[in-house]
This record gives sequence, C-alpha cells and structure tokens, in this order.
Amino acid sequence: MGVKMTSKEIVKRAILFQGPERIPYDLPEEFGSDFIHVGCTPDPEWQPSVETETKWEDEFGCIWERLEGDLTMGQVKFHPLSDYSDWSKVRFPDYWKKERYIIARKTIEERSKEEKFILAAIPFSIIHRLEYLRGHQAAWTDPYLYPEQLDKLLDKLCEIAMASIERFSEIGVDGIISYDDWGFQDRLIVKPEIWEKVWKPKYKKVYEFAHSKGILTFLHSCGYIIDILDGLIEAKLNVIQMDQQENMGVENLSKRFGGRLCFWCPVDIQHTMINGTVEDVKNYAKKLIDYLGKFNGGFIAKWYPSPKAVNHTWEKIKAMSETFIEYGSKFYRTRF
Repeated sequence: MGVKMTSKEIVKRAILFQGPERIPYDLPEEFGSDFIHVGCTPDPEWQPSVETETKWEDEFGCIWERLEGDLTMGQVKFHPLSDYSDWSKVRFPDYWKKERYIIARKTIEERSKEEKFILAAIPFSIIHRLEYLRGHQAAWTDPYLYPEQLDKLLDKLCEIAMASIERFSEIGVDGIISYDDWGFQDRLIVKPEIWEKVWKPKYKKVYEFAHSKGILTFLHSCGYIIDILDGLIEAKLNVIQMDQQENMGVENLSKRFGGRLCFWCPVDIQHTMINGTVEDVKNYAKKLIDYLGKFNGGFIAKWYPSPKAVNHTWEKIKAMSETFIEYGSKFYRTRF
C-alpha cells in the first residue's frame, strides 16, 4: 500500500488533474476540511471616521450603512471616487504592511503539522470594489465613458492584490482566493466582449503573478457566468468556486470546461438544497462528483457556510456532507 496523501497533496492533485486519492472537501467542522483559511487584517494605524453598528467607513473611504437588525453586509452610501477628479483624495490601503499578515503567519506556523492546503483571501474584487468606489451606475458606464481612467483604477486594484500575494508568498500559502459575482441568474452582468477587453487582462496580470510565486488561483463567482469561463481559464484561473450550477447545467459545465478548470462547489444552494428532498441532495452531490471530478481530479466539495441566510436545513447539509465524503472516498478507486 502506498503512502497516504496529505490534505495539501489531495487538494493540489485535484486542482492540477494529477490523480488525488479521494475527492477533497471543505465542510462543516464536524465533517472536517482539507483547507486552512487565512486572510489579511486591517491596517493597525488606520482609524475609521465613523464606526457604529449601522454605519461605518472601510479602508478605501467608502461609507457603508444598513438598517437596525439587518444581518447583511449593508450598502455603500458614499462613494469616494464618484468623480475621477477626486483621485488624489482617495485613500488606497497599503497591503505591503507586514502587520496585516501577523495572524495569518501565526496560524500557518501553529497548524503546520496538519499539512492542509493554505488558502488566503486577498483584496482583489475588481467589480465590487469598483462599484463601491465609483457607484453602481458609474461602474457599468466607465468602460464606455471613461476607459482610460477605469484602466488606471483597475491597475491600482491589481497592484494592491499583488502586494498581498507577495506578502502571503513569504509566509507559505498554497492558494489565493478573491470574490467577484459576475452573473445574474440567466446571463452575465456585462457584455462578454467588454469583460474580455476590460477585465480579463487584469485577472491575467494578477494570476500570472501568483503563479510566478508558486501559488494557485481561486475565484468565487456566482450567477450565470458560463460566458467568461474560457476567458478565466486563459487568464490562468485554476479553481472556480461557484455555489450555483443548475442554471448552467452540471453536464454542460463538465462537457465544456472539465479537465481545464477545477470546480469547488456545494450542492446548488438556490435550487436542490432548498426545494429538493434529502435523497435529491444526495444524488446531486454524487452528480457533481461524477461529472466534474472525472478528469483525474477537477472537483472539490464544499458547503455554504451561511445556511440560515439561504434557508438550508441541517438535515440536508448533513446528507450532502456525508455523501461528498463517503462517495468521494471511493470515487477514484473505482474508476482507475
């Protein structure tokens, strides 16, 4: 019998289509995870101008608000770059500061014996941060009205992301993840050709930099995003973390992108996990593995960590997790 693979090796082999011994997973605490998650902390020298339960400032100078008792992230009510003439007044956070990575470094050092895959969240949201800085309408009209200014702003956001990647590379992370929701339920939120022209080069710049440091690339993006998956693959994305698949079709995703892009997914959070039976959930979990994991890798199992927000019952979460582990543990042994 060969040497048992570590969690880190299993995840890497799944991502790179190199034959993991089982399906890797990131599930509720009682089921376990092959990952250790780390991130940046705020600049210790930064002081927000306002900080209450319902109103606060972030490090870019955006002012957020939410209603009393609201559990959502709130909405930006003040956009510090609503006019590009205010560029010199905007405070762009410094992610070179080593103080931001003290906790991440400590976590990695303390848990090194676990030999898990270290995934770091980085500040690289080039559509949502654009909206926060410019405002919703401006963000979507900038490619047409202010293409040069937009390009300069996106390059600045890329610089921030690469500074964070550099620091994380120094403390030994294996992958980086960022968050950009590019889809409505049935289509992309921007014309594919505009995304290809404006945003794809920025992803490529950051992802190629990460790869130069030996770091794998992850992106969370929900909605109907099938029209940009080829572009993300060309930009050197390794893993797409999507919580929805039914609106694009698991078989379709497998046929078009299987073996070229690794999928990190729970059972579809808006359909089967809500409307399906427990048996439906189990069957869908197997389907994800069957179609997306059949390329000598290519699939990582996940749960949605805010179940109350999307009305997921523990019964279904348990059924999904157990199926991912039990079916996933045998999948490659029975195929190869």
